[in-house]
Amino acid sequence: MSELTALPYAGIRVVEFTHMVMGPTCGMILADLGAEVIKVEPIDGDKTRNLLGSGAGFFPMFNRNKKSIAVDMKTADGMELVRKLVATADVISENFKPGTMTKLGLDYESLKKTNPQLIYVSHKGFLPGPYDHRTALDEVVQMMGGLAYMTGPEDRPLRAGSSVNDIMGGVFGAIGVMAALRQRELTGQGQEIQSSLFENNVFLVGQHMMQYAVTGNPAKPMPSRISAWAIYDVFEVAEGEKIFLAVVTDTQWKIFCDVFSFADLYADPNLKLNNQRVQARPSLIPEIKKRLAGFTAKEITTIFEKNGLPFAPITRPEQLFDDPHLIATGGLAPITLTDGPKAGTQTTTPLMPLMMNGKRLGVRLNPPKAGEQTLDILSELGYSADQMKKLSSDGVIA
Repeated sequence: MSELTALPYAGIRVVEFTHMVMGPTCGMILADLGAEVIKVEPIDGDKTRNLLGSGAGFFPMFNRNKKSIAVDMKTADGMELVRKLVATADVISENFKPGTMTKLGLDYESLKKTNPQLIYVSHKGFLPGPYDHRTALDEVVQMMGGLAYMTGPEDRPLRAGSSVNDIMGGVFGAIGVMAALRQRELTGQGQEIQSSLFENNVFLVGQHMMQYAVTGNPAKPMPSRISAWAIYDVFEVAEGEKIFLAVVTDTQWKIFCDVFSFADLYADPNLKLNNQRVQARPSLIPEIKKRLAGFTAKEITTIFEKNGLPFAPITRPEQLFDDPHLIATGGLAPITLTDGPKAGTQTTTPLMPLMMNGKRLGVRLNPPKAGEQTLDILSELGYSADQMKKLSSDGVIA
């Protein structure tokens, strides 16, 4: 059995009309799992390919293992070939503004009439309701959904440092597709799936909502929260280095005091239990910081790792390309960049954080060039060489 046929969604065709992060994440997950994902792009390519700054990594990260067809959907010929392609799909994925796909006649209600087995996933800002007319971004829902409040100081809501709702919204869209594919095996019928940014954000902060329900006390933002553990902080140590250290059980407290020869702290009856230490944090943390200030981060790392205590270096994203664990475990796979100033350059990209049969789900196809598979896909749909040549000369395909 080949690697391709061993993947769980081999033989499933996904046609996606997506851009940015949320929709492409859904397609990437299905593609990593073996589905044939065909990305329908405008004639000049997905504009996500050319974003600057924090958006520069969107396309190469979320569009691996896909094929691309570039077509002018504003033309009759372009729409005809798109409809032919859509007719071959098991799954349609889209993340355009509400109403866009309906105007094109590519909405679920229109398509299911001729293909009742079709699974259709839409990625939106909000599920249907009072907010669904609003334009949403990851930052919008983080602000209105409590995540920015929980991340920053109380007087300064702060967006999380990654596109968490876009990415997780795409993950939940993919989960919905997987569930619908299983249900189709049982019923023979497709269905529409909807995933959203706002509801995803609410799910992510649900633990803080339930904290209030349980305690009656509103959750404090991360910088001013009452920690569940006494030692759970970033410490500045020798040479100005910083390291995150945690001591989260009474057993770990004993180990911590033993290995650093803090016998006086362990003997203090007011620090015996975790909750006592939490109450003593205002005085305990400055004392611990003072005692650890002469150690280097490397020395502390060695001690904590040897004794099974939680720790973490403060790492920047670009440093992860050289992370020994990711390299040793195959967590980074080679890809070739297709856009931007480094087009044609080989680099590595993070894979999905799971293993199947002891293997990581790797990269089979680089992020495609715009329209890279257009001719192959049209040939499969029955277009002749002359027809494709005319479509190309008319500017319908690229």
